[in-house]
Amino acid sequence: MNINKLHIITPVKDSIETTLLTIEAIKNSDILTDCDYTVYNDFSTEENTEKIKQLSKQKGFQLVNLCEFTSHPSPNYLLVLQLAQKRALQEKAHLIIVESDVIVEKNTIQNLFTIATLVEKPALIAAITHNESGEINFPYLYARKYKKEIVQTKKRLSFCCTLLTYSFLTAYNFEELNPEKSWYDVFISHKAIELGFNNYLITNLPVLHLPHSSRPWKQLKYTHPLKYYWLKYTKRRDKI
Repeated sequence: MNINKLHIITPVKDSIETTLLTIEAIKNSDILTDCDYTVYNDFSTEENTEKIKQLSKQKGFQLVNLCEFTSHPSPNYLLVLQLAQKRALQEKAHLIIVESDVIVEKNTIQNLFTIATLVEKPALIAAITHNESGEINFPYLYARKYKKEIVQTKKRLSFCCTLLTYSFLTAYNFEELNPEKSWYDVFISHKAIELGFNNYLITNLPVLHLPHSSRPWKQLKYTHPLKYYWLKYTKRRDKI
């Protein structure tokens, strides 16, 4: 099937400074393909919710407040994925996830769409993440030695800035995802391979990644790893 539409989403939990940059970059992108953009607000503070609401009026994107769908505390990544999948399937669109700590370039989104038409049986296509110095950073440190520009990989792809193809969305129902987990990029990456699809990392398509801006406690993974894993297991956080 020839897909001619994109559904772009950004899940948001506070981190208002980076969220505003993420939204601005997406709205300023050079996108030739028909697309719509939805921000999923996952129980941000009232003040930040109001800021995003006003920005949605100014910039013309759809705002979905998850408090209207669930009382489950953040993170609600599963619900975001399920709602976004349904929308993409209804509109026969590829789904692009751009997280609220990622700043895209003007050509990022259009290039992801174009690459989806060129590679073989794609499921996930991800832009590589860089830090402010232009160096590859988390979660793609494993790709620092890659030479090719389009790399087919069986390693996990993050949802930092990733296209999920319509074909893959029709093949796997996100209602089947484990509700006990918090995050799903690892599982979905592997599930795509299991179903016979290919995943691709685009090493010459960088995006700026400011990791874990919405959940600062996760920075402990790099600064105080013992404390991070203690919180992870005692508080049952960050279940992958």
